[in-house]
Amino acid sequence: MEKSETPNNAPEKKFSTGVVSATIWKNSGTSKKGEPVEFRTISLQRRYTDKEGNWQSTNSLRINDLPKATLVLNKAYEYIVLKEQADSSDTNEISEEIVY
Repeated sequence: MEKSETPNNAPEKKFSTGVVSATIWKNSGTSKKGEPVEFRTISLQRRYTDKEGNWQSTNSLRINDLPKATLVLNKAYEYIVLKEQADSSDTNEISEEIVY
């Protein structure tokens, strides 16, 4: 499947707490059958300052970052599930309720 990110490479939504953030990207592509498809991906990052005081980002987390990562990933997951349900109901499709 080919993919492309949102126009101008802008994120759809970003959740952050402290220096840890989860960014949601809306992508479009083509299925193996040649049909257009949309899907979302999530990038997780931690911001920090280097020795010169410049902000940098990394995908490596420290142990104290894990609760923050869990929080932003849960928020991203919730956003995507609710967004997909709303999109599904907008097109009059039957959506299944998620039960935990």
